Amino acid sequence: MSAAERNLILGGASGPVVRAPSLKWIGAALSLINRVVVVLASIAVVLAGVVLTQEAITRYAFHHPADWQDEMAVFLLVGATFMSAAWVQARRGHVSIDALAELLPPAVDRVRRFVADVASFAFCAFFAWKSWTLFHEAWEDGMVTHSTWAPPLWIPYSFMALGMTLLALQILLQVLDSLLANGEAD
Repeated sequence: MSAAERNLILGGASGPVVRAPSLKWIGAALSLINRVVVVLASIAVVLAGVVLTQEAITRYAFHHPADWQDEMAVFLLVGATFMSAAWVQARRGHVSIDALAELLPPAVDRVRRFVADVASFAFCAFFAWKSWTLFHEAWEDGMVTHSTWAPPLWIPYSFMALGMTLLALQILLQVLDSLLANGEAD
């Protein structure tokens, strides 16, 4: 892996991350998980497009209404969105306000980014916890959608919960990196 690829994987637009030695294995494992998940999420997006195209052709060419394709596409897109969020975060690819970064001195910008990461971690950890409780409730109660297809709701809820958990872990890794990288030496 080239230095440019490593910078993209670890730092993205914000530049390279100096990974604390105690976190290198955890970071490598999370990076591997994120790479596998983003490939699967990409496949899910393509499948959603195929399903919706098939639905449109069936409805307009054969005048046969379909009832499962929209829900299938939504399930695939929800899964792809939530599951790929940690991969995007690893590259700092989520929406941010770069105007402040340009105006602030580097030390102040690092503090701003750290505070934003801690707040993001708190939100994502809470969202993950609530998603796991929603998943558990849907699993226990056998909840299904209100369509004639009626797929179980634990499926999209599991993608939400797992994706938000991975995102929270990615943000936590970045917070720990910023805390430990200055204090540890290779």
